[in-house]
Amino acid sequence: MADGELLVGLGLESGERDGPQSIRLDRANRHGLITGATGTGKTITLQGLAEGFSAAGVPVFAADVKGDLSGIGMVGTPNDKLLARAQSMGIDWQGKASPTIFWDLFGEKGCPVRTTVSEMGPTLLSRLLELEDAQAGLMDIAFQVADDQKLLLLDLDDLQAMLINVGQNAKEIGLKYGNVAPATVGAVQRGLLSLRTQGGAHLFGEPALRLEDLMRVGLDGRGYVNVLAADKLINSPQVYATFLLWLLSELFEALPEVGDQPKPRMVFFFDEAHLLFTDAPKSLLQKIEQVVRLIRSKGVSIWFITQSPADIPETVLAQLGTRIQHALRAYTPNEQQALQIASRSFRANPAFDTAQAIQNLGVGEALVSTLDEKGAPTMVAKTKIRPPSGRMGAMTPDERAGILAQSPVLGSYGTAVNRESAYELLNGRAEANAAASAAAQAAADQAKADALAQKEAARAQAEAEREARAQARLEAARAPRRSNRETVMEATMKSMARTAGTQITRQLVRGLLGSLMR
Repeated sequence: MADGELLVGLGLESGERDGPQSIRLDRANRHGLITGATGTGKTITLQGLAEGFSAAGVPVFAADVKGDLSGIGMVGTPNDKLLARAQSMGIDWQGKASPTIFWDLFGEKGCPVRTTVSEMGPTLLSRLLELEDAQAGLMDIAFQVADDQKLLLLDLDDLQAMLINVGQNAKEIGLKYGNVAPATVGAVQRGLLSLRTQGGAHLFGEPALRLEDLMRVGLDGRGYVNVLAADKLINSPQVYATFLLWLLSELFEALPEVGDQPKPRMVFFFDEAHLLFTDAPKSLLQKIEQVVRLIRSKGVSIWFITQSPADIPETVLAQLGTRIQHALRAYTPNEQQALQIASRSFRANPAFDTAQAIQNLGVGEALVSTLDEKGAPTMVAKTKIRPPSGRMGAMTPDERAGILAQSPVLGSYGTAVNRESAYELLNGRAEANAAASAAAQAAADQAKADALAQKEAARAQAEAEREARAQARLEAARAPRRSNRETVMEATMKSMARTAGTQITRQLVRGLLGSLMR
């Protein structure tokens, strides 16, 4: 192979496209597509490409949906079939392990990988929670209120506390930001509860994933292969798809424009890609299309892996320059339609019928079309996929644990951090308000008790005064009365006094009359 090319496989009697089939590294950021029915060799193709990019010094990120991609970190074991295949392709095969970092949202099979609620943003969270328009509008309001009040939204506890705060202050918030209906708040809270039951709480928190840790290059010049353990995560397809879309969005937002480079800065493999587009609202599809179209100028190559090109929207499919198509079976009308879509996505080769060739491909064989030096698709070729250098199959738990223990990022992400954020601050406010309310209530109760005591004291005093007056009247009624009858002595004395008074009066009258007559 020439420098600057990545071997895919060897052409199989494909007319004008016989010989080695390769990807030009300077065109590798134009994105790619790997399709084919289950069991036709898509994972082996992914592994071979990942090894090739890593060897060229390009970091790789890939989701390990079935668990068998982990063998990329172990030296491949030769066998007669593998060696015969390599010899038939003119390859001097040697087993070699790629530098590997394991990640896991659940922290079980790799370094914990987290982001924050704020970094995820309301749009992707609404997608994650499958919210309707009104509920998504409430999510926008919650984020805006948090920004205005300088409240950090780091994990689901923070978001839940923020929604409670919005609901409790719906009248005031509604006047400024828009209507907040209690029923809508309840619906979003139920969505959060459902997300927790799916294990979504593991996705949010700190320390958050740093993009530079996904773009590591070893001292030997090889790019690290970042393998996300997704065998458990795939059981929560919304969490899986939204996380990978968030990661793409972060790469798009954070990386500077670099244009076409001699090789990509990073290659991103999105397995089970149909989950990204299933039931996605129009606004989200537009965002995905924008990211896919523009992220190549950031030097990032995206590869979608799914069963059929029909799983990918036309607007996104048009951005995928390199196509590797494994076998498809066409028994039902839907499968026949998918086969026609797949065959029409290639530049035709006059040596064979593309649709017929897709159905006749064996395991480990594919139709391949890459980009030439001008960026134009090459004619489709039937190709035997090269065998990977790493182990084809899963690591044992002990082998994985050994690599994880030596991971260069384990020290950065192994221990979760829970710093003060919206949950703590809002709960603190609630406790302070509750304490203030309790103090005010206690003061009011005390004042009421004091007033009642004063009233009781006044009543008691009035009652005592009434009882005193009643007692005085009672005692007065019980005292003996003085008799008004005169004694004999009193009568005699009064008679003598009256007699003497009468005599004196008479004398005075006679004296006066006598003097007048004289």
